[in-house]
Amino acid sequence: MSGTQPPPRPEYHPGSAEPRLNRPVAERYPQIRSTSGYGDPRIRHTGPGPGAGTDQEPERSARLTARLVLALTVVVGQLWALTITVDSWMEGHVGTAWWGAGFLCLSFLVVLALWRLDPKDR
Repeated sequence: MSGTQPPPRPEYHPGSAEPRLNRPVAERYPQIRSTSGYGDPRIRHTGPGPGAGTDQEPERSARLTARLVLALTVVVGQLWALTITVDSWMEGHVGTAWWGAGFLCLSFLVVLALWRLDPKDR
């Protein structure tokens, strides 16, 4: 080990005066494949079109948001009921545990019904 350090890398910036820094990306980084559209001649425009980011169907968005809120509420209820059910089972209150298990099954059926409500939104 001689203690010499390798020469510092030249700073790269697009359109560099040094031709060796202006090689195509495939030569500098051979692991990068042209999969993001610039390698496909059929792609003429990249990125979102006009109106991107705006709500195109507010009714659909409202339906999906309402279903999501209902499903999340049911999931939180299921977690609470699971805690109560397991606690009751461990304390030996088998009747309460069975009621909790029934509630869990019923809430699962509610989420399943919400999922099957509108098949085109899947």
